[in-house]
Amino acid sequence: MSSPRPVLALLGPTATGKTGLAVQLAEQLDGEVVSVDSALVYRGMDIGTAKPTAEERRGIPHHLIDVLEPTEAWSAAAFRAAALDCIAAIHARGRLPILAGGTMLYFKALFEGLADLPEADPELRARLEAERAERGLAALHAELARVDPEAAARIRPTDPQRILRALEVWRLTGVPLSEHHRRQQAQGFPHPLLALGLMPQDRALLHRRIAERFDAMLAAGFLDEVRRLRARGDLHPGLPAMRSVGYRQAWAHLDGEYDADTFRHKAIVATRQLAKRQITWMRGMGDRLRCVDPFETSPEGVIADASAWLTRVS
Repeated sequence: MSSPRPVLALLGPTATGKTGLAVQLAEQLDGEVVSVDSALVYRGMDIGTAKPTAEERRGIPHHLIDVLEPTEAWSAAAFRAAALDCIAAIHARGRLPILAGGTMLYFKALFEGLADLPEADPELRARLEAERAERGLAALHAELARVDPEAAARIRPTDPQRILRALEVWRLTGVPLSEHHRRQQAQGFPHPLLALGLMPQDRALLHRRIAERFDAMLAAGFLDEVRRLRARGDLHPGLPAMRSVGYRQAWAHLDGEYDADTFRHKAIVATRQLAKRQITWMRGMGDRLRCVDPFETSPEGVIADASAWLTRVS
């Protein structure tokens, strides 16, 4: 049986040059790019997502781009299944999968697996709330300790949301929440992995890059793109696709909620907030992530490090 083949991942906040670096890595390391981005999956959303053009892709195959209509849903579980299929196909072609993007929830799902938990059950939750009112939260925590001592040890006796959810999972499935999490961990990620995190130290420079990129999107016709999406007639601001950063603010501007200057300001602020959340996710990955400053480290240095790692694991 052959040993698992390696995978390279490139994570980073928005506007740190992931797209260009992923293409350079693919060119030098005989790779193909798998997009890890919850907006690039949608067709017709090109400018506001900074979707790489054919010219920017430079002949490198890119996967999980333009696979859905903006009316469709796309989940972390769907991404994980599709990404694993892409990885297997790229390996079968004898090439290196390069995961690149900024949707950190998708990276987490891919690297750690997903717990197969049931959806919330309103009727059962109402019964649990009634039990809480009648018996008290301490009694429910004690019940949890009997059916799932591991979960009870992790969950504070004063945390009603997590206690009720753990009991809900137990009553719905007959399987303790801790066992669901154990099964999730067993999924894991079945390949040697080098995860490179683009972690900018100069926050002011990142903010300038974000503003410059958004202005470039406006100059490229971003608002016209959103007008075309609105004209389809089957989209609305409540859809996940239209809640993407930039699109949400553009839709509100075109609805007349605020003027062009306010729209630009709100979109840039929302993008900064997205970058902050992405950086927080990356910090939470700890030693799993090898971080480099995208504004200080040359692409050649990143490529050399990745090449040396591949030599060690191959």
